[in-house]
Amino acid sequence: MEIKQMVETIVRELINSLEKQAAKRPKVLYIFYDSTAHEAFTDHFIWLNNHQVNHDILFLDGEVSSWLGRHQIECGGRGKTIASDEFAPSPLEVPLEYEGIVIPEIDLDNAARAALGMKGTIISEIIFSTLVQNKFVLIGDDISGLKRADRRTLKAITLPKPYVNLFDYYKMELQMYGVEFGPLKLLAEMVVNKIRSDSEVAEAGSTLKTDERTEDSGHIFYEGKLISAEWVTQESKNKSLRSLRVGKRTIISSLAYDMLKEKGITIEYAAEG
Repeated sequence: MEIKQMVETIVRELINSLEKQAAKRPKVLYIFYDSTAHEAFTDHFIWLNNHQVNHDILFLDGEVSSWLGRHQIECGGRGKTIASDEFAPSPLEVPLEYEGIVIPEIDLDNAARAALGMKGTIISEIIFSTLVQNKFVLIGDDISGLKRADRRTLKAITLPKPYVNLFDYYKMELQMYGVEFGPLKLLAEMVVNKIRSDSEVAEAGSTLKTDERTEDSGHIFYEGKLISAEWVTQESKNKSLRSLRVGKRTIISSLAYDMLKEKGITIEYAAEG
């Protein structure tokens, strides 16, 4: 009995240790339109795992329902009660446990809904929830705007030029809200870079490392790698902040750039050399 108890105790400790280690790893959610689309992204998942990032996959089952593991997630429409899976989260709750969301392909309809702040589909509600929580949304840039099912049905792989222009407009609108677009092949690398930059910011406490930032009476000189919207939100609490000078290798996210302009903070760039 004593040996069995000792073995059981050791096994429990090992399991708890493994669970704690797994819990420390950040996690992202990939969203696909059907259950076979993810097969082309195996290299992405290998890359994420090799860089200590976990991932889950959500498969859409139409516009208003989807599957995350064994849970069926549905949008709640007017007068509709969700009863198919009482343990499944709502689309708005899905992003809570993830660092960010990756959508390799988005179609014209969902891009329009997300850009206009409309709900009613799984993708539009998840994008809305993710952005409200100040988490990242990455979408493939080299995409047609036609979902896979529509391409199969219509025997077409591209939108007509007027719809292409409309799709580009919605993509531009989404970028203004904080959505980032990138080449499909580089989405996994972008995820790792986003998580790394966010963790560096978090570890710095005030979102800056001491050797990356100097301040002098309302003027900040920043030589870090990235200025994010979160950094601007934190630093703008300093009412005396009037100008920001950045290093030549510093990247300013589009949303952070717009926020700085709105707040009247002057941006200066360090001279080359």
